Amino acid sequence: MLILQAERDALLKPLLAVTGIVERRHTLPILSNVLIEKKGGQVGFLATDLEIQITTASADELPGEDFRLTTSAKKLQDILRAIPDKTTVTLEQLDGRLTLKAGKSRFNLQTLPAEDFPLLSVGSASESSFSLSQRELKRLISQVQFAMAVQDIRYYLNGLLMQTDGNQVKLIATDGHRLAFASADVEATLPKAEVILPRKTILELYKLLQDSDDEINIEVLANQVRFSFGSTVIISKVVDGKFPDYNRVIPLDNDKIFLIERLTFLHALQRAAILANEKFRGVRLVLAPGKMSILCTNSEQEEAEEELEIAYQGGELEIGFNINYLLDVLT
Repeated sequence: MLILQAERDALLKPLLAVTGIVERRHTLPILSNVLIEKKGGQVGFLATDLEIQITTASADELPGEDFRLTTSAKKLQDILRAIPDKTTVTLEQLDGRLTLKAGKSRFNLQTLPAEDFPLLSVGSASESSFSLSQRELKRLISQVQFAMAVQDIRYYLNGLLMQTDGNQVKLIATDGHRLAFASADVEATLPKAEVILPRKTILELYKLLQDSDDEINIEVLANQVRFSFGSTVIISKVVDGKFPDYNRVIPLDNDKIFLIERLTFLHALQRAAILANEKFRGVRLVLAPGKMSILCTNSEQEEAEEELEIAYQGGELEIGFNINYLLDVLT
């Protein structure tokens, strides 16, 4: 039975929005599938790993019968990617199989019952809700996501702290070696609250956000956060843990502050990093009034030195860092 006919991109674009969270191999085979549902003219795509759930829909109304089915997310994605752009794709369903036709190509995929597909139970009561532009949220995430831990036994560090208070939203991340903080004002008076968002959620959200003034609505629910923008909805469980008191880490009353153009500093560090020790990645910054030296050495006694003009009137200072940490901040 013919269930859908559409141009390749009308199916591929929404599919790509949800497949980032799908694991190829899972203890529950159906979680490797994507739920496709057509109601009226819109085709919806949904994927979940039981921690995050992403739903989106086709931009245009598409002809065809209403249906619900699940099929392999990665296989369907790979097939649609391999089909030439602007090709008309036909989907047919018969006896538990999904047949995809495009030109003279034909693919027969296994399906699993849509009623067996697990969905996250979503809390109805919103503890707090606010909106900001996708561009602004993308900027905030870009300024802190590099500091998130990766597979740390301190599981609460494998993500990002989101705080609301008054008319401010704050994002904080740390891996125990560095800490990043960013904030923005919102047009709402928010209760004082905080949640830890999983690393995977942040990476998927960042990938889907557009550099546009279109708004994203963020709702904090019981043990969940919901992000709604355009036709996309991301629902994520939060990390159950206590984030470190970052205010105790951020130094106050700094008397050694210098100014330098970001790209000038970045390019100098990138050049010096070529000869940094491969294991320890150390760099020394030597500050004096009006100038800064960047020094890197390695186990072969090779050395790189950069000298830059800076706006600095403090006393002399020599300090060392992991050069990768500085590059992450400046990139």
